[in-house]
Amino acid sequence: MLVSTAPPPALPAPSFLAAALLGWYPRHRRDLPWRHTRDPYAIWLSEVILQQTRVAQGLPYYLDFLTSYPTVQDLAAAPEQEVLRHWQGLGYYSRARNMHYTAQQVVGEFGGQFPGTYAGLRQLKGVGPYTAAAIASFAFDEAVAVLDGNVFRVLARIFGLHSDIAAPSSRKEFQAVADAHLPPAHAAEFNQAIMEFGALQCTPLKPDCLFCPLQSQCWAFQHGQVALLPVKSKAKATRTRYFHYLVLRHGEQLYLKERPGGDIWQGLYDFALVETDTANLPTAEVLRHVEALGGVPDTSRVAEDRPAPTLKHVLSHQKLEARFHAVALATPLPAAALQDMGLRAYSAAEIEELPKPVLISNYLAKVS
Repeated sequence: MLVSTAPPPALPAPSFLAAALLGWYPRHRRDLPWRHTRDPYAIWLSEVILQQTRVAQGLPYYLDFLTSYPTVQDLAAAPEQEVLRHWQGLGYYSRARNMHYTAQQVVGEFGGQFPGTYAGLRQLKGVGPYTAAAIASFAFDEAVAVLDGNVFRVLARIFGLHSDIAAPSSRKEFQAVADAHLPPAHAAEFNQAIMEFGALQCTPLKPDCLFCPLQSQCWAFQHGQVALLPVKSKAKATRTRYFHYLVLRHGEQLYLKERPGGDIWQGLYDFALVETDTANLPTAEVLRHVEALGGVPDTSRVAEDRPAPTLKHVLSHQKLEARFHAVALATPLPAAALQDMGLRAYSAAEIEELPKPVLISNYLAKVS
């Protein structure tokens, strides 16, 4: 029997990008808990939380969710309001609702097991191309390249790509470049490396070009355009909205209401609200709104035109300037007002357990 002495076929050499990043990553990567697991549930949880959230802010939420809901079955079985309460402060509450729904989908449709492929993961609600690629590569070793904001920036600078990364049509171009440089045998590590490189080295402002291992191959550095790439069209101009919250108190209880469906704060609780075109709402106007609800203000405790606490909050395309008008009531609100406005009296302990917009939480913390 003849035994072949020919050497095995050589694996394709990694691209210059993969070689540089795979050499850089072990020396610079941060020690983060989701990098020590292959559990698709934990990886998915980290990706959902870290969308549009800095690691320092998202890490405590990740640990809290894993402690409160160790498995996807635990998260699926939890009441939505409880999930929103744990999410409070992260914003983009639709992500929390989608996350809860997806957990129920995994349990109900997939027997509690996450699909093991990129294509299968894309069937889950709220799991887009990036999240599916991250889970597929980190949990299942599938050779699919991730494409997030950090990766867009690195690829645009290294290869001199001038397409607008805010345009959906650019994704295909950037995805092709990322796929071309992905080493199939090291997909997970490459994906982690390129995202970490964008987060720590090739940062949006003041990137560390002096000590960059890709300096000689970087088109943007060689052409003096690091500050100009990536190209991203400006977001829509923000508008300012003026919220006047009626903080109605009777005895030791405050009146709050649940935000309705179709609202960005759906399922969260805030106070009775009056929105105006101006930042000011005189005390006389506040009292008229309270009386329109059927409330009887305790006039002995009303200071005429006293300054109301003001807090500001920035959303994606709007700025909220909220003033909180505290009004003590001589008698409880009538049942008709409670039904019409959805208001209900809550004790301080009950309010603590309610999911609330961070604007409301910050106010309560300020006055407590």
